[in-house]
Amino acid sequence: MHHKQAAQNYSLYMASPPKLTDAQRRAALKKAAEARRVRAELKARIKMGSLSMRQVLEISDQNEIISRTKVLAILESMPKIGKVKARRLMESIGIAESRRLRGLGDQQRAALLAEFN
Repeated sequence: MHHKQAAQNYSLYMASPPKLTDAQRRAALKKAAEARRVRAELKARIKMGSLSMRQVLEISDQNEIISRTKVLAILESMPKIGKVKARRLMESIGIAESRRLRGLGDQQRAALLAEFN
């Protein structure tokens, strides 16, 4: 089978994005933009040091948008924690890089809180 033909066959099985009306698409884009804005605002507040890890976790319990934020993004926003330290910390606690706040287990939450108290 030629490469081009294999690529064509592969694309037959890939899921296509849902067909949306213009109004649905606009609503989805607006919702996504709002989520990005909320997450950016959260990360800025963390970076300034005005939110603790405990407060972030409490907010995530109440706010659907915040709960979908990746733990890695939160840790990288913490003062004096960069990409490398954030990944090392997550690995030592046993948190997957793709984990979101709402997916944290009780022990993982406790370990994060212990690390930042």
